[in-house]
Amino acid sequence: MSTTKKIAGVALVAALGVTTLSACGGGDTKDKPAGASDAPKSKTVTLVSHDSFNVTESVLKEFEQQSGYTVKVLKSGDAGAALNQEILTKGSPRGDVFFGVDNTLLSRALDNGIFTPYEAEGLAEVKPEYVLDKEHRVTPIDSGDICVNYDKAYFAEKKIAPPQTLDDLTKPEYKNLLVTENAATSSPGLGFLLASVGKYGEDGWKDYWSKLKANGVEVVDGWEQAYNERFSGSAGGKKAKGDRPLVVSYASSPPVEVLYGEPQPAEAPTGVATGTCFRQIEFAGLLKGAKNEEGGKALVDFLVSKKFQEDMPLQMFVNPVTKDAALPELFTKHGVVVEKPENVAPETIAKNREQWVKAWTALVVK
Repeated sequence: MSTTKKIAGVALVAALGVTTLSACGGGDTKDKPAGASDAPKSKTVTLVSHDSFNVTESVLKEFEQQSGYTVKVLKSGDAGAALNQEILTKGSPRGDVFFGVDNTLLSRALDNGIFTPYEAEGLAEVKPEYVLDKEHRVTPIDSGDICVNYDKAYFAEKKIAPPQTLDDLTKPEYKNLLVTENAATSSPGLGFLLASVGKYGEDGWKDYWSKLKANGVEVVDGWEQAYNERFSGSAGGKKAKGDRPLVVSYASSPPVEVLYGEPQPAEAPTGVATGTCFRQIEFAGLLKGAKNEEGGKALVDFLVSKKFQEDMPLQMFVNPVTKDAALPELFTKHGVVVEKPENVAPETIAKNREQWVKAWTALVVK
């Protein structure tokens, strides 16, 4: 996502390392049954993730103190690259739990059999629409919406209503205003392509992109270039003198602009076109062949716990998936609720992703 994928991968610079708290409990080998191993159970549990995973140190320490496990986080690039490494090491994984596979890559992960089924404690609190694998090989952890963002000041100055839907983006008043990321190299870019597939179907998305191209859509390699260089509404874009007031980003971008604004603005300078969105859902799974399976189960339980779910929005700028988790005020005040995002079934994405991206590249880039 995340590839990231997530804004937190750019906005947050603190990287999570290995926490070295003393383990508690266990280790007594007296009175074991004949043939039982004398080797102590591992007290380190390893989470393999994309680069944008983050958690407040005190929240992680509390889990470690309560569980007796020390958490090691192995960050492995964007979500696609991290997943590829786990597929290559199937059966002998680099860790115990994998976090960061999303619904655009889910079927690929499941088809390669890299996860062991596990029904997490607390799964009943996860909203049912996020539970895409009934065998519980993966557990939903967060969701986020890829959406077109707009520069409020630009549209106020021009006295033009900002676009709200995918159809709007093809209208003459928005010609040469939109910048998006390459669907072949960027998670948001792929998500925006999938939004068009969800909206117009497998027979209509190409015609839609032909209209966008005719209306002057600009394509760049990744989110950083699109949002922080070409988009006129972001702090980075203003410094870079970006001249595109529409960009494909995330529904959580406005709260981020407020949080990192200097000085912090009373209102977000950017808005979200809620009729342009594709919903990403990220999952975690217990890796098949995990050296510390019990620790891995405890870690998955932690990721869906209320404590982690409520910590997550300001660490990774994504939404919780559990019913009991409250959003921080920054999100409720400056964020938006996307009522009807576009969706495409994971198995449909898996079957068609490669050919869709090739067709999109030939149509839009070449």
